[in-house]
Amino acid sequence: MHIARSFGWAHATRRAPTSPSKTRARLETLFATAALAALAASVTMAQMSDSSGTSAASSAPTPPSAIAPHGGEMMFAGYTGVPYTYPSDVRVTQSGVHDFTAKGVQWEGRPFKNPIYYGARIVRWFESGRTGAMLDFIHSKTIGRLSEEVELTGTLNGAPAPERAVLRDIFERVEASHGHNMLTFTGLLRLPSLGFRLHPYVGLGAGVSLPHAEVHVAGRDTRTYEYQVAGPVTQTLIGIEIRAARVSYLFEYKFTLAPYRMPLTERDGTLLIFDLWNQFSEWMSGEEPPGGYASTNLVSHQGIAGIGIRSAPAAIAP
Repeated sequence: MHIARSFGWAHATRRAPTSPSKTRARLETLFATAALAALAASVTMAQMSDSSGTSAASSAPTPPSAIAPHGGEMMFAGYTGVPYTYPSDVRVTQSGVHDFTAKGVQWEGRPFKNPIYYGARIVRWFESGRTGAMLDFIHSKTIGRLSEEVELTGTLNGAPAPERAVLRDIFERVEASHGHNMLTFTGLLRLPSLGFRLHPYVGLGAGVSLPHAEVHVAGRDTRTYEYQVAGPVTQTLIGIEIRAARVSYLFEYKFTLAPYRMPLTERDGTLLIFDLWNQFSEWMSGEEPPGGYASTNLVSHQGIAGIGIRSAPAAIAP
């Protein structure tokens, strides 16, 4: 009965939850667009302020000292980008029911579809101007390609899993489309300058994965659809900062590694803070999730471009 429900008429009724899904995606996209627009407006106002304050010297070139990195700077930046996530194995364990692995699940990023890829960061450069630290939030996506055939091992519904199956025959949905979210604390090091406006840098950091897990195992009546703490995340990056008087343009490559272990709570969550509180409460009580656990390792390349405004510009020489 469960299998028939999953692969038959259930697909027609599954449209009902998509409305809040689309609403959430639109709100996330609206938030990201508004944040980037606000940052761009701040940058524009800063540039206009600089130009109006220095109109008497507008014909003279900006001195290198006004643009070169200085110690004690802070920067607020936003960015967008394009991710690529390697195929990975997805394992589902539920005591007495499942212990199977879907091999080489393909992931899609869809960075420019709702909700879009975006990020935000706060950067603080220390007094030397060579080293700094950054709090970096990344909103990426990983969406399993349900049309792909995968190899299976283990047990499914208490019986040996078939050797191969189309992914949609195993999962109605397996993704983090409302966020393969990563929050990291990252150390930064400036490399030798390529010119007074071009400043490369590298970084290494670690933090926590906060995905919006969307997992629905075929044959189950309900899905898991909520924000979770799924495990640690690490990132390495290399980028270049193009500096104007108060504005920085950022181009960066980053590599992220995020091992996931998601409790399959089989409930629809609400807001991040409430979802995380529910997860913490259940962890403290020792309560096992009704659907077991889903685990995978998400390894991603990401190219980003962004814009930031610095809070402590150097004074322009008279």
